[in-house]
Amino acid sequence: MAETRHFLTLMDFSPAELQQLIQRAIAMKQSHRGGADERAFPGAVMAMIFAKSSTRTRVSFEAGMAQLGGHAMFLSPQDTQLGRGEPVEDSARVISSMVDIVMIRTFGHDVVQRFAAHSSVPVINALTDDYHPCQLLADMQTWVEHRGSIAGKRACWVGDGNNMCQSYINAARQFDFELTIACPPGFEPDSKLLADNRERVRIDHDPAAAARDADLVVTDVWASMGQENEQQERAALFAPYQVNGELMSRANSDALYMHCLPAHRGEEISAELMDAPDTVIWEEAENRLHAQKALVEMLLLANQ
Repeated sequence: MAETRHFLTLMDFSPAELQQLIQRAIAMKQSHRGGADERAFPGAVMAMIFAKSSTRTRVSFEAGMAQLGGHAMFLSPQDTQLGRGEPVEDSARVISSMVDIVMIRTFGHDVVQRFAAHSSVPVINALTDDYHPCQLLADMQTWVEHRGSIAGKRACWVGDGNNMCQSYINAARQFDFELTIACPPGFEPDSKLLADNRERVRIDHDPAAAARDADLVVTDVWASMGQENEQQERAALFAPYQVNGELMSRANSDALYMHCLPAHRGEEISAELMDAPDTVIWEEAENRLHAQKALVEMLLLANQ
């Protein structure tokens, strides 16, 4: 058997594979809406390991596995030995011997790396403090459905240099677009990641300047999970970095804006944009289901 493939960041797949995955996700979405029988993997079992709470991630993976004919089991540190000090490496060996695929949503990125290194089945990163690649699959699917190829386009990230921002840096490389990051000083993404992608990614601390002529504007909450105690301090620093009608007026007239949710209306994004009739944010959320089904399919087939 070939070496087990995992999806820990967008860099684990080639640009061609990512394009293929997006097209497959679009096709699966159409089939699903048409009522097709999608049960290609009867009896397949996914272990879903959650150290961080979730709505979209759990619902999309659990529903997706059911639609593919399989089953997803929810595992939390409170209910397993993972929360009682069992080494990640030991858990990986045992869990992967009993299931077909594993999804992990946790804090340290090293956890998914260590789990994958000792897993005999594919491991999907469903969010760590460093990266959120599954969301980027949904975002890229949403863009392609509305605008076609994103190659050569200009994207603008507004807000914290967090896991979503760092995933957009990888996306700029893999999908061949330019990215400008507007964040307060001191909240930039990883410096090495920036340096490695300096030919297509730049920092501009002025959000109005960063959004100028953008084709896509993206944001996320100002304080991620685990940073709740910084919420008030961050709210003051990030106030100028709200995505709203005024900021979007700086972007191209047909620019899209996205948010991975959950959103804080009136903070990182205005209520006006969240509730606009032409927003793609709700499609972006739904596309987590379809993009991840395409991802699961690709990984399961690769591991047969």
